[in-house]
Amino acid sequence: MITIENLTKVYGPKIAIADVSFQVNRGEVLGFLGPNGAGKTTTMKILTSFMPPTSGRVTVMGHDTVKDSILSRRFIGYLPENTPLYTDMRVKTFLKFVAGVKGVKKANVPSRIKKVIADFGLEEVKDAVIATLSKGFRQRVGLAQAMINDPPVLVLDEPTIGLDPRQIYEIRQLIKDLSGTRTIILSSHILPEVSQLCDRVAIINKGKIVAIDSPQSLKARLQDHTLIVIQVGSRQEEARKIVEKIEGVLSVSSSNSRFLNIETVKDRDLRPVMAEKIVEARIPLLEIVRKEMSLEEIFMELITEEAGAGA
Repeated sequence: MITIENLTKVYGPKIAIADVSFQVNRGEVLGFLGPNGAGKTTTMKILTSFMPPTSGRVTVMGHDTVKDSILSRRFIGYLPENTPLYTDMRVKTFLKFVAGVKGVKKANVPSRIKKVIADFGLEEVKDAVIATLSKGFRQRVGLAQAMINDPPVLVLDEPTIGLDPRQIYEIRQLIKDLSGTRTIILSSHILPEVSQLCDRVAIINKGKIVAIDSPQSLKARLQDHTLIVIQVGSRQEEARKIVEKIEGVLSVSSSNSRFLNIETVKDRDLRPVMAEKIVEARIPLLEIVRKEMSLEEIFMELITEEAGAGA
């Protein structure tokens, strides 16, 4: 659906993105991550034909976003970080205006407006002036305008920024409902959000892609050990000595009087043998869990690794 090839953008002496290449498959949700200034927004602006690249090429459904920009834009719904709304217009009037701008056939405009109003929960505010709406409803209107022409591709830049917890939940649910039937690129600084919504993640740093894969595959690649946390009711020191003697245990540390943090070799699950030996010693075992790397830890590992490589 989307192919980005050797994309480079230069602003005077500054290289915003350098030789970026990746693909996004049909029906996939791709999380696009990176620290501030890494090149995320620049890449998305080129993808959506808001600006041309210095070199390289982007195609959407086979159409070049520079040479065939009018055509490629018909396949894209775009929600920038700052939602583009005419706040003096009423919701329904604004959606009608956007439908016209995006080339929706006149006969189809009423049905498309009715559908996005229903899909994004705008029925109660459809006749309201946009300036009077809450931030959450404005984001819904932003998503509705992105979907008014029923595009197969959605590009969402920080869609939940500035929202309260309830509004964040509602917008995430709307994005989940769209996934599978749309190809979505989602940029967000809220990494648990990306973990919940995305099939793959692309991490960009200093204008270069440093990793692109599923969160699970990145965890498997980066985590060189397994972390197991054990909670006992009492006799922690005795439990510690028992665990330390098990083959495959690399280290044992304690975070308080009842928890043991245990690093083990990554290719074996030692929880059954740990549980068996602790129970045999009649030590009360309250919990034993394996901890996975979070997307935040993966992100920091890759960003730090890249910074170290460039030093």
